[in-house]
Amino acid sequence: MTSLLPDLLGSLHSDLNPEQQEALRLLNGDENVFVTGGAGTGKSYLLRKFLQGTDPLKIPVLASTGAAAVLIGGRTFHSFFGLGILEGGVEATIERASKDRRVARRLKKAAGFVLDEVSMIPGVALDAAERIASLARGDPRPWGGLKVIAVGDFAQLPPVTRDSRHRDWAFLSAAWKRSAFRSIHLKEMMRAGEDPDFCEILSDVRIGVVSERVRNLLDWRTAHEGDEDFQGSILYARKVDVDRINQHKLSQLEGELKTFETEFSGDARAIKSLENNLPVPKILELKPGAFVMLRQNDPQGRWVNGSLGHIKRLSSKDIEIRLASGRNIEIERSKFSMLDAEGNEIASARNFPLSLAYAVTIHKAQGATLDRMIVSLKNLWEPGQAYVALSRVRSSQGLSIDGWDAGSIFADPEVTAFHATISSRPTV
Repeated sequence: MTSLLPDLLGSLHSDLNPEQQEALRLLNGDENVFVTGGAGTGKSYLLRKFLQGTDPLKIPVLASTGAAAVLIGGRTFHSFFGLGILEGGVEATIERASKDRRVARRLKKAAGFVLDEVSMIPGVALDAAERIASLARGDPRPWGGLKVIAVGDFAQLPPVTRDSRHRDWAFLSAAWKRSAFRSIHLKEMMRAGEDPDFCEILSDVRIGVVSERVRNLLDWRTAHEGDEDFQGSILYARKVDVDRINQHKLSQLEGELKTFETEFSGDARAIKSLENNLPVPKILELKPGAFVMLRQNDPQGRWVNGSLGHIKRLSSKDIEIRLASGRNIEIERSKFSMLDAEGNEIASARNFPLSLAYAVTIHKAQGATLDRMIVSLKNLWEPGQAYVALSRVRSSQGLSIDGWDAGSIFADPEVTAFHATISSRPTV
């Protein structure tokens, strides 16, 4: 590091806002870092900027779930640290993984790692991984001296735990405390930046506050008779509702039904796992005029994961889509990969990166950016579900509410308290 580095980084990343540029300087330092902020504040974009030119063997990107790993082209946290499903309990897992030569080899090769969507990692898994890293690297320091960059928003969907009454949040773990993270709390909303009032409302929903402005917005955007022309994805909490709506809407379209079967290759067990984590169906059924969602980011920036549009033309080679923005695009089949713990591709799937978009689950919509959507905020049971749903859309003008109840808008009190401590400390 030289004294010229901050100015150099700023000039190279002039597309970042000031708080992102300051955050990037911290990411390039030596401390462990926790990058957080509300949905749409540019966490993923900042991370991509940091990773440009880095060696994936030195700084691997680890995902919290298999589905997230497929989307980002990375490895899962559990596979990288040899956690499996914690068979035999925590102590047995630590003993087994710390003695595994493959685990030790990749941990010794690494200088650090990025953990994406950290909110979905249980604290017990974080504790086990931290101890495995220290033992495998023969280094008593936290994580055996690895630099850790954790990214995520605990106000969004929580980790899956057997006891739904008590969430095993990563920030409550001993490993989190030992990591001594320097927090980066991004505040400027990028996704809905042109609708500042909506951003303020989302900040209330994020902490579970049903304020007067939240009530006014939800009442104002509640669908009424005569609103049938509103075109947007319908978000539901349950998959059975999503499948029913999509198949019904597709059957109402005229024209020939065309099917596109996903082509799989690789190890049989890995293929089975990939099937369960794909963002596209095994058999994609489409018709001209079908309402679809893009399920990958375009490297050229023409669309993002979550962009919506209608199919204009179908062929076995390519598909023409009229995006909601008015732009026409042509897409070809693309590849989704599953990597093993070493970062090698063990299974792949090829198909058009599309899914029907008449309806989407709130869980599947996490990470997507929608132009327009209809959402039901009734009978939700997870903290953060309402916030994840509402924060998918760019503007309140693109939002239609299919009913809501105040009981569906709530946050976990432990998460609220944790974020309050971050906000009260000096951050970038």
